[in-house]
Amino acid sequence: MTAPTRAPAAAPADATGRLDPALLKTSFVLVLGPILALLDTTIVGVGLDAVARDFGAPVATLQWVSAGYLLAIAMVMPLAGWASDRFGARTTWMASIALFTAGSALCGLAWSAGSLIAFRVLQGVGGGLIQPVGQSIVVRAAGPKRLGRVIGLTVMPLTFAPVLGPVLGGLIVERLDWRWMFLVNVPLGLVTLLLAARYVPAFAGAGGSARRLDLRGLALLSPGLAAAVYGFSEVGDAGGLGAVRVWGSLAAGAVLLAGYGVHALRRRGTALIDLGLFARRGFAVATANSFLQGAALYSSMLLLPLYYQQVEHASALEAGLLLAPQALGTAVATFFASRLADRMAPRPLILTGIVLTLAGTVAFTQLGAGPAGWLLTLSLVVRGAGLGVVMAPGMATVYASVRPDETARAAGAVNTLNRVGGSLGTAVLAVVLQRSLDHHPPAAAYGATFWWAVGLSALTLVPALFYPSRIPKKESR
Repeated sequence: MTAPTRAPAAAPADATGRLDPALLKTSFVLVLGPILALLDTTIVGVGLDAVARDFGAPVATLQWVSAGYLLAIAMVMPLAGWASDRFGARTTWMASIALFTAGSALCGLAWSAGSLIAFRVLQGVGGGLIQPVGQSIVVRAAGPKRLGRVIGLTVMPLTFAPVLGPVLGGLIVERLDWRWMFLVNVPLGLVTLLLAARYVPAFAGAGGSARRLDLRGLALLSPGLAAAVYGFSEVGDAGGLGAVRVWGSLAAGAVLLAGYGVHALRRRGTALIDLGLFARRGFAVATANSFLQGAALYSSMLLLPLYYQQVEHASALEAGLLLAPQALGTAVATFFASRLADRMAPRPLILTGIVLTLAGTVAFTQLGAGPAGWLLTLSLVVRGAGLGVVMAPGMATVYASVRPDETARAAGAVNTLNRVGGSLGTAVLAVVLQRSLDHHPPAAAYGATFWWAVGLSALTLVPALFYPSRIPKKESR
């Protein structure tokens, strides 16, 4: 994709730290891509039953509509750094949006379960690069003085996607046809591309002088991540870790990832994901925290809508609305935390956010006792506020630890580990929930499983204690 001549060149970051209109427009456009991808993920989950009826396909086959998409994302996300260096971040991001949009159109035109799965994989290939590459552009455009506030502004709209997805999915399935779950992305994707051509700055890639694609690393890392994500995602459906396809996938993933680790240490700065970045305290701590936060967040987002639908007998639309207080809490807290992230050390903010998340989850451990509805609603607000407080300072710490030319590689690494953590956490809680449902009434089973969610959130306290106690300075090496 060739950059239009009217595209703005990358301007120096504002030394005063103010958020100028050009940066706000860039941030707005770049957040549209991740919103599209997140909405698509949550919308599709609501409509799979309608797809099954239309194609006459069993659930075991249709699970690949979601699993194939997630595996494709896991495989391409490590390419974010290399693709940005080779072709330029803006060009890579627009190509990803275009591929995601084309995949969405093809999904809407699918004629069988097999074709739908294949087109979802294509969609995932485009969707996997949208968030890490977009984040790297925002970071470079913002500069160190505005980093926390800009990250907060871009994260805030994303908090509503898990809530809006089921709501929109329910409306589409009830009022239209399931194909519109995918076709709705087409006009939104085209508008995003037009806005990107106008407002996203063109950071030049290295072109022919860029580091060579680490083919050996790609052959080890991408299949290794895909095998690990697949193994984790199959734990619940396969009946536990003892199933052959689960432990076989996890073992294969572990071997491939260990092989990549040896390979990357030998290649140092030229590897697909540079493990040398983890030698920097801020980056290592924030990435570890992102991994554990992914496990805690995504696993709970599995439990919450399922509880409202299976125990409270809410529809998909009602479940989405019942989760709205969490999104509201996250949005408000993100707004204030992002303003503090540029002026405060990350450690106290991160610890405060984790404590709020824990406090907002405890009430759900008592579901077997029938807690009042207002208490659960208030708990969701508090839980959402905790998640919002953690996001901006955590991401700001990641990008303050790397040079501007390393932001795409850093974004690829932290987003990859966040998704793997999410797959691991979801798999663990799915197994725990299934076993609890075999021995306890539904409400009590969900309450017992939420204790595990509390435990996952508590684990994030460990890396949080090692966050810098002073405001991190932007890496300039």
